[in-house]
Amino acid sequence: MFFMLTAKFFQRDVLIVARDLIGVELHWRGCSGIIVETEAYAVEGDEACHTASRPSAREFVRTQPPGAAYVYLNYGMYWLFNLLVKDGPRDGLILIRALEPVGGIAKMKRRRGKERVKDLCSGPGKLAMALGITGADHGTPMCGRSVPVGTGLRLPRAGSSHNVSADVRVGISKAAKHPWRFLAHGNPHVSVPHGKVKSPR
Repeated sequence: MFFMLTAKFFQRDVLIVARDLIGVELHWRGCSGIIVETEAYAVEGDEACHTASRPSAREFVRTQPPGAAYVYLNYGMYWLFNLLVKDGPRDGLILIRALEPVGGIAKMKRRRGKERVKDLCSGPGKLAMALGITGADHGTPMCGRSVPVGTGLRLPRAGSSHNVSADVRVGISKAAKHPWRFLAHGNPHVSVPHGKVKSPR
């Protein structure tokens, strides 16, 4: 039996939620993968979070429920998939950085034009492309009764476990020293292995 995440899961501190998402299975319209890498962004006091510079992001946090999908276009090229955390000690947005593909792999390969499974979702832009996530999915509820058919977040399978490591976030210049990236240590599907993030110039 599978148990889906509820809103309470996202009503906690953003760092705790980001860590606890490792091992959760993301299902998206015929495709699925185990979350193996996340990044936390705090609504308050985090210069790297969209809420520090985008009024639309602050409005999203104010109006949307916990667990809602925050999807945005990065550098005009790649859609990135995030989840909203709110109503706990520290609100925030969590970027889903990498998945270990589980279901719908043939579909992912067609979308990505890649054959190696570890090349399909080993980065936030890659996984959005593999799953077919676009800006039209912004605001999609990912927990509760309003979750669309074929989507959702499932708790880890019985007996599964991951050694979770914390590391600095990838590709940012502000608040770059926060160890707010969480990853399944040693998993080949992560975007950047632990300890290998290049320091910003």
